[in-house]
Amino acid sequence: MQVYLVGGAVRDEQLGIPHKERDWCVVGATPDELLGEGYQQVGKDFPVFLHPKTKEEYALARTERKTAPGYHGFAFDFSPDVSIEDDLSRRDLTINAIAKDDDGNLIDPHGGLQDIEHRVLRHVSDAFGEDPVRILRVAKFAARFAKHGFSIAGETIALMRRMVEDGEVDALVPDRVWKETEAALRGTNSRVYFEVLRNCGALDRLFPEVDVLFGIPQPEKWHPEIDTGLHTMMVLDQAELASNDLSIRFAALTHDLGKGTTREDDLPSHPGHEVRGAKLIRDMADRLPVPGACRDLGIMVAEFHTHCHRALELRDKTILKILEKTDAFRRPERFEKFLVACEADARGRGGLENRRYPQADFVRGAFAAASAVDAGAIAKEFDGAKIPVAIQKARKRAIADFRKSVSLL
Repeated sequence: MQVYLVGGAVRDEQLGIPHKERDWCVVGATPDELLGEGYQQVGKDFPVFLHPKTKEEYALARTERKTAPGYHGFAFDFSPDVSIEDDLSRRDLTINAIAKDDDGNLIDPHGGLQDIEHRVLRHVSDAFGEDPVRILRVAKFAARFAKHGFSIAGETIALMRRMVEDGEVDALVPDRVWKETEAALRGTNSRVYFEVLRNCGALDRLFPEVDVLFGIPQPEKWHPEIDTGLHTMMVLDQAELASNDLSIRFAALTHDLGKGTTREDDLPSHPGHEVRGAKLIRDMADRLPVPGACRDLGIMVAEFHTHCHRALELRDKTILKILEKTDAFRRPERFEKFLVACEADARGRGGLENRRYPQADFVRGAFAAASAVDAGAIAKEFDGAKIPVAIQKARKRAIADFRKSVSLL
C-alpha cells in the first residue's frame, strides 16, 4: 500500500499559498484493509475513508467510465491495481493532477507543474467533457486564481463550449449549481466566475436572468459604463471590497435583474425594473437552493435600492415607509446589509468607484432617530388602533428633527 498527497494541497504548495486541508490517495489497498486499520468509510459512490486520528480524507485510487448523461452517470474501478497515474488521469485540470509521495517526489504525468509556472488552467484529457460539474469548477478556479495571473487554455474553453452545445450542462442539478456558485461568491474576483460561464455559453443555461443583462443599455448620465451586465460585475467588485457577507454579494449580483425585462421602447430607461427584479429573484430562489437570507436581502435591494439612492430628496414620510417595508426596526442587522449593498451599487459605475455616498449615512441617521422613539411609552398613552398611528407620527417627527439637525451642520 502506498499513500500520496494529491489535489489542491500539492497545487497550493507549488504556488506558495496556504492550504486548509489535505487529501490523500491510496494505491494498492482494499476497503477491508483500511477498515482493519481503523479508518472510517464515508461516501456513497466510491470508497473514501477518514483517518482514525487526523480525520483527513483518504480515497482509494480509482478510474471512472461514463455510463449515462450528467455527472452521476459514471462507473468506478477502485481495485488495488489502479496506479497513481491512472488516478491522476481522471482529474479535471493538470494543476490538480499532481501527486507527492512520502519522500517528497512529485508525480506529474500531465504537465501540471509547467501549467502552474505558466499560470494556465488546462483540462487533463477529453474525459473532462463527460462531467458538466467541471465547467463550474473551472469557472470557480479561474476566479480563485485570477489574482495569481491564471487564465484558461483556449482548448479548454473550446471544450467547455462543446459541452454546453451538446447539452451536458443541462444535466446539472440545482444543488450542485448553487454549491459551486456560492463558493465563487464567497471567494475573490467572483465576477470572473460569471464571465467564464458566459464565455462558454453556460451562463444562459444556468443563470439566464444574469446573462440577458449583457448588452442592455442604461442612461449614460447615471451609468458611464452603459452596459447593465458590465455594471452588475462592477457592483460585485464593490460588494467584495465592502463585505465578506454572502447575502450582500448575492444582492449585488441580482439587484438589477429587472432591467433584463425592460420593454425595448423604454430603453435606455428602466421604469418599474425594481418590482420586476424582485419577482425574478423569487423565481431564481425557487429554481435553485438559494439560502433564505440571500433571497430576502436580494429582493429588498432590488425593490428599494433606487429609493436609497434618492434618500436625500425623499420626504420624511417616505423615508419612514421604506424603514417599515424593509422591516428595519425588527431586523436592523439586515437593514445595514441593505445599505452596504446599495452603496456597492452606487459605486459600481465607470469612474465613480470612489465617489462619496452620503445617502447611506443619512438613512442610517434617520433610522437611528426613528428607532430612539420609545414605542412602549407611547403604547401606555394610547389604546388599540391608535397606538401604531401614534408611533408612526413620533417616528416621522424624529426623522424630521434629524433632517433639520443635519441641515444645520
